Amino acid sequence: MVKDYLHVDISLQSMRLVEAGVKVADWPVSTARNGVGERCGSECTPRGWHQIRAKIGAGAPLGCVFKGRRPTGEVYSPELLALDPQRDFILTRILWLSGLEPGFNRYGEVDTAWRFIYIHGSPDGGVTGEALSHGCIRMRSPDIMALFDRITVGFRVLIEP
Repeated sequence: MVKDYLHVDISLQSMRLVEAGVKVADWPVSTARNGVGERCGSECTPRGWHQIRAKIGAGAPLGCVFKGRRPTGEVYSPELLALDPQRDFILTRILWLSGLEPGFNRYGEVDTAWRFIYIHGSPDGGVTGEALSHGCIRMRSPDIMALFDRITVGFRVLIEP
């Protein structure tokens, strides 16, 4: 039985950190506007057991903007948002997920890693208690910074509706 993991509760739009079977932290999140699903191109949040495949952004400043998992050199600001109000900002840190259930969220047309599904920082307006993302799990930037240093590559993540 897994005793240390992140539990994403889509119905509550929240994520909790569980250590030794006990909840030790809880954060608001925003999951996919399109609901749950595993198919490539669906823009849905995948369900089931996952693990952290990679941690990206160690040492980057709060609000660092990423594209293709690389820093763009920009730091998020209201002025940057005004330049491109439709942009889906990936900020501060990225926890890249990989599915652990072959045929459900791993391999082929349902592979979470190949879909580039992350837990990542977002402007605070992107984490409002509503499902607004394009498939990823959004967190407020200070929250992802706090989480990033507490977990390791391989850490388990359970995503449930």
